[in-house]
Amino acid sequence: MRAAEDVTFGATPLDRAAQLRGDLGALLARAGASTIVLWKGKPLVRGDALVFLPLDHPVLKEAERSPMFLGLRAEAPVFAVDISPWAPDDVDEEAMGQFFDPTQNHHPATDDTDNFVELRGVMAQLSPDEANIAATARAIFAWHDSHEFCARCGNRSGITQAGWQRSCPSCNAQHFPRTDAVVIVLVTSGNSVLLGRSPNWPEGMYSLLAGFLEPGETIEAASRREVFEEVGVRLDQITYLASQPWPYPSSLMFGTAGEALNTDMTIDPVEIEDAKWFSRETVLASLDGSNPALKPARNGSIARFLIERWLKDDLD
Repeated sequence: MRAAEDVTFGATPLDRAAQLRGDLGALLARAGASTIVLWKGKPLVRGDALVFLPLDHPVLKEAERSPMFLGLRAEAPVFAVDISPWAPDDVDEEAMGQFFDPTQNHHPATDDTDNFVELRGVMAQLSPDEANIAATARAIFAWHDSHEFCARCGNRSGITQAGWQRSCPSCNAQHFPRTDAVVIVLVTSGNSVLLGRSPNWPEGMYSLLAGFLEPGETIEAASRREVFEEVGVRLDQITYLASQPWPYPSSLMFGTAGEALNTDMTIDPVEIEDAKWFSRETVLASLDGSNPALKPARNGSIARFLIERWLKDDLD
């Protein structure tokens, strides 16, 4: 697919320099080193840009873990620091627990216009390079948060390789960041596309059907299985289109397309709440705002990326 790497989070701005990860101290001492900062998974931004701070910035005193090395940019190390232990006075816990967290949080040690914001709210406004850097950091921290203990013996493991590995001091097991493979399928029938919704989504929001790959499955087989399980629709030939790293918390989305062999549906209520066929004109109206009843997939998601290219007949 042409322009497949234009998908949000798809840029590759950094030299990951894996060969340097074994000496965090040397990396921290390099000239020009800078870091981004996350709090509760939310990156620090200023307007539509990530904030890069020097390693001696006072806000970093809130961190309990060492900086994570993300890679080199123009030979200068770029790190990520998590200050989730910081407890601001004005946290709206209810809002933060919503499908999308609209709140912004300001740390007094940062500039007046700097705020921690939900990445999904700014992912389409950030530059492609900065969106990828923020997504990488969010995924790495989410993995550490959920893998503090060794999966082999149950003892607490430690962070090594500048954040890219956890090592168990008890049994010497080594653990690496997890990536979960997911298929997301553009199902079409003539001039219509099949969209579904989960029950916790905002009212009126529909998107492409998706699901995790299972052991022993190809991308094509998973695409057919997921669609059939969720709505009872069988697919003809499957075409791979594009992929997107999706840090919620650690997925790699494989975008595929398939023409439906039947249009009647049997919805599995355990999998999804609803699914419908939408005409090209109806979906286009949802994107330009003239059909507010249908809320399209969020701008920046691979679902939106694929739907927009289907609307333009630009899937080749």
